[in-house]
Amino acid sequence: MDTAFTEEQDGIRRTVRDVLARRCTPEDVRAAVLAPQGYDTALWHTLAHELGLPGLALPEAYGGTGCGTLELALAAEEAGRALLPSPLLPTAVLAAPLLHALGTRGQRDRLLPALARGELTATLAVPAGTLTSALGLSGTGDGDGDVTGNGTGPAPWTGISGGRHGRGTQEGGFGATGLAATGFGADGRGADGSGGSWAGGGRAGGIQARPADGGWRLYGEVGQVLCGHTAGLLLVAAHTGGFARSRTVLFLVTADAPGLTRIRQTALDETRPVARLELRDVPAEPLGPPEDDAGPALAAVGPGVAAVLAAEAVGAADGALRRTVAYVGVRHQFGRPIGSFQAVRHRLADVYVRVEAARSAAYYAAWAAGTEAAARAETAAPPSSTAPVRPGDGPAAVPEGRVNGVDRANPAEGRANGAGPGRPGPAGGGPGEAPVDGPLALAQALEALRSATAETVQLHGGVGFTWEHPAHLAFKRAAGDTLLFGPAHLLRARAAARAGLFAPRTRRASERRDGEAVAV
Repeated sequence: MDTAFTEEQDGIRRTVRDVLARRCTPEDVRAAVLAPQGYDTALWHTLAHELGLPGLALPEAYGGTGCGTLELALAAEEAGRALLPSPLLPTAVLAAPLLHALGTRGQRDRLLPALARGELTATLAVPAGTLTSALGLSGTGDGDGDVTGNGTGPAPWTGISGGRHGRGTQEGGFGATGLAATGFGADGRGADGSGGSWAGGGRAGGIQARPADGGWRLYGEVGQVLCGHTAGLLLVAAHTGGFARSRTVLFLVTADAPGLTRIRQTALDETRPVARLELRDVPAEPLGPPEDDAGPALAAVGPGVAAVLAAEAVGAADGALRRTVAYVGVRHQFGRPIGSFQAVRHRLADVYVRVEAARSAAYYAAWAAGTEAAARAETAAPPSSTAPVRPGDGPAAVPEGRVNGVDRANPAEGRANGAGPGRPGPAGGGPGEAPVDGPLALAQALEALRSATAETVQLHGGVGFTWEHPAHLAFKRAAGDTLLFGPAHLLRARAAARAGLFAPRTRRASERRDGEAVAV
């Protein structure tokens, strides 16, 4: 891995930062969140048409810029620094990769160019509170229950039931650490191969899909859909197939579909507008073949989504830290700047270490996600072909060029030159295992953002608690992101389960009692 950024990558970061510094001040943010759309449409037009941010990670064959996850993460970091309210996250980070991975050739040709130009916005609709589970970042995708094993409900990320005092009531159970001894397969789904009940699972809740009149109809309700009230295209995760052929399928729903009601919800973080969707026999088009479960595709894009979210959180944390450092240099007490007091300096130094560590983790996760995508494209290429992978050659194709010194046409180069997905390492699994770099980076970034914004409020003193000061915007972003994409301990628990850190150990014959053959 080459840790130096290219001139192109530095240019992306610098350009986005300059535009947002002029047009996304705290006053602009306050005005934008009060608009019906929840963001500044003129600024979005600039970011989309002049800078090409929505198509940054899309191949040139579909009107994109032809960059990768790392470049998108750099842009997201600057967006986070300015607390930018926009449809960039749901459109470019959530919807576009899924359309590219699952869509048919006709669907991609019809929709991706409009997304790349910013003329069409899109979002992913899953039941409230299940976004990270759907993306394979936390939980098991089983949807409900308690993950702590404290006896309050099933432990969804283990596939076993929680008993009293944290002990499982079925096979497996919890060790001294309180973590379950059974977990996930290599694809991050349940140990039994099931998954997707976060989408309803045939039970009450979520969206249900049924074939009707030669097409499909959706019925149900979901909440906390990012930019769901303004998106022109909805990627709705719906359960279908009943018990025998239970699966989760992504459906395309247009904004003007009959039977669709969209209501903007009040959110803790106003810079991330969310909506509730009500679907009453809404006509929908399957994204790709309806016979295929969308779970693996969602899990495949999860690490990239987590890396971009981590970079965005790092940008927000860095912005809060910089504002605080500037303030303690001009705020005087006892005849001297409060930043000269040792206690204040130590607190800010701790925040700085957290932010820089989270930034390194986010950059690595973005690089790893881009390399993994290139490896999938290489695997999907015809075995007899020796030509480099080109934009549009397959559902996971990436453009030619280099990202952080890695040749996209030869992704194995990146893995050969250093630790990364597919190589044993502190954050990467073995071959065939789902990468855990993204969830770990997101967990670290969320904690760094929470720490930075808390210190921002504290060190600003009384003014930090006022509505007029921008400190509350960053603080609410930290709290809102934790609710939407966290908490951090669940992200780490899922990564630990994937890496097999707490897998059961079978006793040797000499360690077993007579007639005993149990795993501990």
